[in-house]
Amino acid sequence: MMPRIVYLATADARGHLMRAQLLVHALRAAGAQVDVLTTSDAGQAFLAAFGIDAVVLSRHYAVQFDEWQNMLRDATDRNVAHYVFRPTRMLRDIARLRAIARDADLVINDSFHPALLFMGAMPGWRRRVVHVYGGSLRRALTANFDARLPRALARAFARIVDWQIDSARCCIEHDFAYDAADDAQRSHLHCRLPTPVPVVAECPASEPAAVAVYLNPHFRDIALADALSAGMRDAGVASHRVGEGYAGHDGWTGVDADWATRAAHAPLIVSAPGMAALSIARVYRRPILLVQSDQPEQASNAARAARLHLVHRVVTWRGDAVAFRREVGQAAAELMRNPGTQAGTIAGHEHARARVEAWTSRLLALRPRAQVADAETRCEAPAPR
Repeated sequence: MMPRIVYLATADARGHLMRAQLLVHALRAAGAQVDVLTTSDAGQAFLAAFGIDAVVLSRHYAVQFDEWQNMLRDATDRNVAHYVFRPTRMLRDIARLRAIARDADLVINDSFHPALLFMGAMPGWRRRVVHVYGGSLRRALTANFDARLPRALARAFARIVDWQIDSARCCIEHDFAYDAADDAQRSHLHCRLPTPVPVVAECPASEPAAVAVYLNPHFRDIALADALSAGMRDAGVASHRVGEGYAGHDGWTGVDADWATRAAHAPLIVSAPGMAALSIARVYRRPILLVQSDQPEQASNAARAARLHLVHRVVTWRGDAVAFRREVGQAAAELMRNPGTQAGTIAGHEHARARVEAWTSRLLALRPRAQVADAETRCEAPAPR
């Protein structure tokens, strides 16, 4: 019988949506019926560019950022509090989710939408809810109130969130750094998988090699975009720049469904340190220039990239366009001394395919009617060599 899956991908970060479209296509190819939900009109439009029709659950819940992608903690806390405690918001979404997912085998929460955190801890729904999240994002969430509230209250919040997450049918924690060498404990309730990445197509020979730049839509300051572009020119490299916050400005494209392919063939990737970009860099052996902002999970990702000896540099916008341009130009020039190669792209295909297949098989094995031969089976893909 064809399994039915409801996939809720929050639109706060495009990495969630990129992962969603990748897995939805793979699950559908494996025979599953998948309905997709998201949390903003912009997220809906983004998914449509990848051939995914999504329904907007509601527009009330969203993590708040400034125009440099720095997380606004107080504004986010207010937004979440209004969403959770106002009866016309989360309770209404829960009622809608119950109707949408009434006959679903699985309901995927990517990542940490409050309505599904609540439902995943409730009898009747906990057997169907699967939480998908980056390891650094979970740590950032549970530590949200550390040093901001009295210690007892901060710890109580962390315990409640951990209980909600761990009550669900399964938690799938992903990370660009996870691979087959990870020996942490596994169970049928908790699983670690490498962040999935697209199996990219061949890049047309007619297209010149260009640095692949991607910035989340939270980046909206034109001065930052112009300084970044100028730094690329100073380094003597052409760049293909994508960012919804800069669509139509000085050669920037809003959405490019082929960006991952361009990145896997590019001599250099430029992006914030999100899981998706770091995973593409690792799998396809690309150097990466990280544009870091005040976002806890991305700071953690950048630190781990250093420990893994991923070829990278980090630049940070501090409001000085001249200094930022200089930093970008110097970092890009250094990284271009060892650019990505076609051999790295070819070698990455096997690992990318293994990652997607590991996710697909794991999710399909979780549906209640599935016959799982070994619930304790390790669920990992090979590490890039």
